[in-house]
Amino acid sequence: MIPALEALERLRQGNRRFVSSIGSSDSLLRCSRRVELTQTQTPLAIVLGCADARVPAEIVFDQGLGDLFVIRVAGNIVAPSQIGSVEFAASRFGTRLVVVLGHSQCGAVLATIEELQQATENQSRNLRSIVDRVRPSVESLLRTELKHDPDALVRHAVRANVGVSVSHLRHGSEILEQLIRDDGLLVVGAEYSLDTGVVEFFDGIDPGRQ
Repeated sequence: MIPALEALERLRQGNRRFVSSIGSSDSLLRCSRRVELTQTQTPLAIVLGCADARVPAEIVFDQGLGDLFVIRVAGNIVAPSQIGSVEFAASRFGTRLVVVLGHSQCGAVLATIEELQQATENQSRNLRSIVDRVRPSVESLLRTELKHDPDALVRHAVRANVGVSVSHLRHGSEILEQLIRDDGLLVVGAEYSLDTGVVEFFDGIDPGRQ
């Protein structure tokens, strides 16, 4: 079992390699690793990320086969199936780090802002289910001065949405609550910058460790 802070440092190092374009992946190692993983897996982190094609967690963190247990859904929202997936990986594989990974200019956040500013008729109920889960992160911001600054509004909404998902994981599951309390499970938030490739961890992290 890899302790949460050690896993977090591995993700930080991997992201630095990604940003510097010096990835560590090797085709021969991948082949050997694939055979090894036919029997078991011990992912160092669980990543709940957005389904956006520009933010593949394994690449962003320069990790290989079996290193990450990745759950992807538009807007990195938390619904029962996502909680269950995190519970499964944390309980079955002993993974002690959970990262909710949002990203700049998130389409789901943008769609929610647009929906709140001007409701869309005949919106798919499936799409609405995503918007409705992002909505609480955005509604309060629209009642502040941020409503006059679209770029700042989106930036703050992305962060707020990650924070809501982190809170749901920390407090929406008895299993995860117990693992946090008794077994060192750490749930943190992070944001990937589409412009720079840098991942910033900001929720559940000691500021001195940034």
